[in-house]
Amino acid sequence: MLAYISRRLAAGLVLALLVTLITFLMLSLSFQDVVRTILGQSATPESVDAMTKQLGYDRPVLVQYGDWLLHLFRGDLGSSVYTSLPVASSVLQRLGVTLSIIVPALIITVLLSTFLGVWAASRGGIADRVAQGLSLVGYIVPGLLLAIALVYVLAVRAKLLPATGYTPLAENPGAWLRSIAIPVVVLVIGGVANMAAQVRGRMIDELRRDYVRTLRTRGISTTSIVVRHALRNAASPALTVLSLEFIQMFGSALIIENVFALPGYGSYAFNASLQGDIPVIMGITIFGVLLVTVVNLGTDLANGWLNPKARVH
Repeated sequence: MLAYISRRLAAGLVLALLVTLITFLMLSLSFQDVVRTILGQSATPESVDAMTKQLGYDRPVLVQYGDWLLHLFRGDLGSSVYTSLPVASSVLQRLGVTLSIIVPALIITVLLSTFLGVWAASRGGIADRVAQGLSLVGYIVPGLLLAIALVYVLAVRAKLLPATGYTPLAENPGAWLRSIAIPVVVLVIGGVANMAAQVRGRMIDELRRDYVRTLRTRGISTTSIVVRHALRNAASPALTVLSLEFIQMFGSALIIENVFALPGYGSYAFNASLQGDIPVIMGITIFGVLLVTVVNLGTDLANGWLNPKARVH
């Protein structure tokens, strides 16, 4: 197992190097545009050249990338060219905001998806049609449209929740809960639409297997069969869907955070891209790759725990 973890981490490191190298090479094509954005379009060629040298953009691209890597291995991601704030601490701060939305949304998604999937598969009939109908609605309704509708109903009309803004958990737990309520609901509806269908399909397959019929002939209750046997076997593929759902929610943060004016990872990435803030873009890239690597590794380890046949050594 330790060898497997080491291999996966090594593969994640190689992936991070490739992604950051490609990202840096693409960004290098716009160095002059970034400098003009910083100085303004009325900047003289002399001032542009001076700023280019000051930022080190006049050096060979691979030399710049190597210098960035050396600082990365020392834990230094540099500073924003606009705010002069350290990139690492800024990204971590905003990543905390994003995770404070995604983690509750994932927990609620897992609970609701498991309930709906198991209920639909074990009961069938009306229960199955209701679960499929709810999943279909989640698929059909665009997340952006749903977000706007919820803001209008719950914030503008009913004035129950704030339309925009974010309050840190440590500052005021109640205000924090109210500030993330609508974004979490938007993410949950989309997540349940996908995951409940996966759980339902896998549970139907499990309940048709021979071992389930054998357990029933032994007089074991349906609840025990579903919860202790079928659900455990169905959980492994559902975990894979869960990891993909996490990555999808992470990507959806770009839209959600801009709609609700949340100071999170997605809005930070969006603003850095518009400004051409290269140190921030590189920091966001490396954090994103590492997070995906850790999530995928955790999913594989959890699958091995749930399904001994899937364990690796």
